[in-house]
Amino acid sequence: MVTQRNARGRRVVARGLWTGAELVMTLGVVLLLLVVHQLWWTNRQARAGAEHQVRALQREWEEERGGEGAVPGDDGDSGAGPHEPGEPREPGGRSAPGGAARSAPRWDQAYAVIRIPRLGLVAPVAQGVGKSGVLDKGYVGHYPRTAQPGRAGNFALAGHRNTHGEPFRYINRLRRGDRIDIETRDAVYTYTVDRTLARTSPRDSGVIAAVPRSNLKPHPGYDRAGSYVTLTTCTPEFTSRYRLVVWGRLLDVRSR
Repeated sequence: MVTQRNARGRRVVARGLWTGAELVMTLGVVLLLLVVHQLWWTNRQARAGAEHQVRALQREWEEERGGEGAVPGDDGDSGAGPHEPGEPREPGGRSAPGGAARSAPRWDQAYAVIRIPRLGLVAPVAQGVGKSGVLDKGYVGHYPRTAQPGRAGNFALAGHRNTHGEPFRYINRLRRGDRIDIETRDAVYTYTVDRTLARTSPRDSGVIAAVPRSNLKPHPGYDRAGSYVTLTTCTPEFTSRYRLVVWGRLLDVRSR
């Protein structure tokens, strides 16, 4: 009897160990699939969508430029109508190349393309910094209430550093003098990288102010008005504890 009881106990223990091992293996497979989804599939999906959006914007701009002509009732005054919020302007307050004023982009609307040659980056820029509507689609997001491209103030942008296309993965590699091109329907605005803030708090709102300057660090930033671009992303990689900031100044405006 004792022998049978011991044998039965060993079978129960063995079955329990086997079941536990199966559960651990299943959990490991699930975790592995989650990692693959986050690090590979979201990047693949977002990049494909972002590339498609860039091509769509370029086709749209080409079609609009090809169909441009005299506007009914136009008396030749290219400055007709008041300036609309969001209309690109050159430094000094003139309307940006392209003619008539344009309204501000709609929420989550992709309306520009960012190109950073050093990083090989080409991505659409959309209005807003929401995750589902902008950042998780592989887009670069424009902070609301900051300047539009080429205008006086701070054209401030955010992008994922890891997963979902990770367009700002390597902005830590940018160096002073590197070029950042912002292409819109009317013009290409070229900024040059000027300064970098390697780490600051997500609450440091000064980095995207009209005159960008850290509220928490004693020196980083600017002390006079100008036309700036700001790139922000999470740091260190695979965390969202701090923010990495890259600043640039407007160098050139080329009409299209």
